Amino acid sequence: MTDPSAAQRFIEAIPHSRALGMVLEAVGDGHARISMAWDERFVGDPATGVISGGAVSALLDTCCGAAVLSDAGGATGTATLDLRIDYMRAARPGQRITARAECYHSTRTVAFVRATAHDEDEGLPVATAAGAFTIEGRSNGEKAT
Repeated sequence: MTDPSAAQRFIEAIPHSRALGMVLEAVGDGHARISMAWDERFVGDPATGVISGGAVSALLDTCCGAAVLSDAGGATGTATLDLRIDYMRAARPGQRITARAECYHSTRTVAFVRATAHDEDEGLPVATAAGAFTIEGRSNGEKAT
């Protein structure tokens, strides 16, 4: 799924991705970049205006799935098998959050992905993720690294 419109359809098919206003910025060759704007509806702590960790998790998970589909030749779908997220700090209120994911290894049926989310300070991660995802629909002879 290196076609950006196919990746956009993937994101739009997921109700929470639509609800969070996720925007596909780049996809291809096992990499994806998706962002979402700060929105007071997603604030987890009203006293500070900090976005909920659940919104950050959803962004990372969706970005990882898009990376898998852009890497797994012929894949028609993916699902999260395992996803570990380490939160480094709170995202700054009012700032856009961007996730970048890389599918760094895949077998015939499983892909391994790592990702980072940051706000407008790209050098200081909000969270990192590492996970395993299914590869659905790929035939035996297609890409596996």
